[in-house]
Amino acid sequence: MSHFSASDIAERLAAEAEAVCRHYLSAGRRHGNYWLVGDARNTPGRSLFVRLRAADKGAAGKWTDAATGEHGDLLDIIRESKGLMDFVDVIEEAQSFLTLPKDDPLPWEAKPSAETGSSEAARRLYAMAKPIRGTLAETYLNHRGIVELRDTSMLRFHPRCYWKPEGEAPTEIWPVMIAAVTDLDGRITGVHRTWLSRDGRSKAPLDPPRKAMGRLLGHAVRFGTARDILAAGEGIETILSLRQILLPIPMMAALSAGHLAAIQFPSTLKRLYIVRDRDPADDEAYTRLSMRAQDVGIEAIGLMPMLGDFNEDLIQLGPNAMRTCLLDQLAPDDWSRVRGKDEWRILARIELMLVRR
Repeated sequence: MSHFSASDIAERLAAEAEAVCRHYLSAGRRHGNYWLVGDARNTPGRSLFVRLRAADKGAAGKWTDAATGEHGDLLDIIRESKGLMDFVDVIEEAQSFLTLPKDDPLPWEAKPSAETGSSEAARRLYAMAKPIRGTLAETYLNHRGIVELRDTSMLRFHPRCYWKPEGEAPTEIWPVMIAAVTDLDGRITGVHRTWLSRDGRSKAPLDPPRKAMGRLLGHAVRFGTARDILAAGEGIETILSLRQILLPIPMMAALSAGHLAAIQFPSTLKRLYIVRDRDPADDEAYTRLSMRAQDVGIEAIGLMPMLGDFNEDLIQLGPNAMRTCLLDQLAPDDWSRVRGKDEWRILARIELMLVRR
């Protein structure tokens, strides 16, 4: 995902002011050149007005609340309507909004229903969800020992998502963690859903508790922007567990062994770490992916967990043992990448979270 300054993002939001209002201030309506709503938290009413197009009296995207005298821009609308506390979360949310595909109709506008399981249906579901901070999705990840959540804007949460069983059994509604699957250009091609228990401490008691939709082959859930180095594996929790220890290295979750073997390579990639699981399907995927990488001049290095996968390592052995094991497997010139000032703080947070489980 591209990164811009806050002023750049505010200008890009202003260029799509009406779309922003329809998405974040859905309780309001358009009246001439203004969007009217109760307040910046999307309460029904007419006190707050957002200018939709630039005019002599003001710039597009600027708003004023006549009841309180408050005013601001569309970044403030995103912050208040989503209940976000940290400015970095506001920027992540705005960037996610701005990366929604513009060549197709916007997913929050009225239009014919998307085909079930299609990429368009996946994009709509992702657009309806919210960032994971303070949600059951964050609770779930924390309970899996995953506490470092920077660069995870591709993960979202929806409190009520349908789960359809096979056969004639009734459809159920559960909270869900939603992960956007993207291509190399950052376009959303699908989503992966993990249904959660009502308290967020585990997966929901469903069979299966995970499902994907859209176009997945060759694509992945991406954390960070890959340039010369990338770590790729199967599961989201496995990759997020590894990121706790190797945070500066960009990573991706392909969601299955077959999809891992078929991932697309960034044109600038020089070294690929293949994140292993200890199962037979992993062996075949590792061999196929290693050969594909080497055929195009990319160095391929496997990262093997001590137990079944890296989330098991994190929970059962702890972050320090995991770090020692991983550093022995990294290329020597990558050691310096993972030795930052935040390293020991992150490890301590993980240890504390695991004690509280």
